[in-house]
Amino acid sequence: MSTGKKTKAVIGILTGGGDVPGLNPAIRAVTIRALREGYDVIGIRRGWAGLVEIDRTKGADNSQSYELLTEERVNKVGRTGGTFLHSSRTRPSHVTRDNVPEHLRDIYNQDMNDLTPEVLKNLDYLGIDFLIPIGGDDTLSYAVRLYQEGVKVIAIPKTMDNDVPGTDYCIGFSTCITRTISLTHSLRTTAGSHERFLVLEVFGRYAGFTAILPTMAGAANRCVIPEYQFDIERLTELLVADRHTNPSRYSVVLVSEGATFRGGEMVFADHETDAYGHKKLGGIGERISAELKVLSTRFNSGQRINVIYQKLGYLVRCGDPDAIDSIVPMAFGNLALDLIMKNIHGRLIILRNGRYDNCPVDVVAGTAKKVDVAKFYNTERLRPYYKSFEFQPLFIMTAG
Repeated sequence: MSTGKKTKAVIGILTGGGDVPGLNPAIRAVTIRALREGYDVIGIRRGWAGLVEIDRTKGADNSQSYELLTEERVNKVGRTGGTFLHSSRTRPSHVTRDNVPEHLRDIYNQDMNDLTPEVLKNLDYLGIDFLIPIGGDDTLSYAVRLYQEGVKVIAIPKTMDNDVPGTDYCIGFSTCITRTISLTHSLRTTAGSHERFLVLEVFGRYAGFTAILPTMAGAANRCVIPEYQFDIERLTELLVADRHTNPSRYSVVLVSEGATFRGGEMVFADHETDAYGHKKLGGIGERISAELKVLSTRFNSGQRINVIYQKLGYLVRCGDPDAIDSIVPMAFGNLALDLIMKNIHGRLIILRNGRYDNCPVDVVAGTAKKVDVAKFYNTERLRPYYKSFEFQPLFIMTAG
């Protein structure tokens, strides 16, 4: 793809996985800086799907797969949430027969197909010299694959769960925490009015940062997280005691969607899996609520305590970014351009120990980032430890 003018290089940018506030500011930062430095920027639509579905046949309409970005295009949307480039959970190395684009089905006709050769050809077709994928560990794990194939990749971490290894911070996390605290406080009025337990389920498949940090900030009495299997009787006992000491006679627990009962397994909404093999989580909060009703009689003089259950879900990932998710994406985008201008690639843009930096991109495929239970989670009290904050990161327990 040629723009008809001489440029230093062409940069491709995409967003993959779930949407979060802060994606559009990152796209804006990359685009405006790049254009002013003499680069062209191509926005790849719908994450990796855009690079899979391009039809290189002469005259084919690929407007749903990519677009040439301009300052006018990114300026207004740069203040908003979501991603105007759209997203998907496509994994080009694992594309089912039904999801292979029509024009490729004669070539790729297995039950599962690796379309990486087409992605590489499409990057060449677009003339992309550098690729900036913005995503979580699933999206970025495929970016590592492309880097190993010779693509010049500079990755930017994004996920509400804040569980991308190598960085203390991922785009979207602050807004998620801010919304969780705000929504929890709003629901207190109903819990207090009816003297009930308040059970709130939040995102967090493998890492419990989105539950434990709002609890540390005072949003909840207790939290249960994926890193530690909890005893439902102990949780009930603690919540009953919390309710008794509260003049409004209610108590609150935040539940990570990946939390599990002692001796149990994750609770799934259904048995379908996405391209990365993940089943959709959902229902642990509802199961906890049902158990709390039954078990509450043991610790409340035989009287049952009713429950208000709410799954916060997409409410914490929609809407505009907060201040941190407006500033950090701007910095991440400019840091990516700094590397491109030095012809440095194979890097992940990070925030670590309070400073912006970068590290090898393959860190996302080599480790897992979770709450350090021994250091930060009181397993007897089912709540965070409140100690030793000196020299900790801004969000306390989120060191990469």
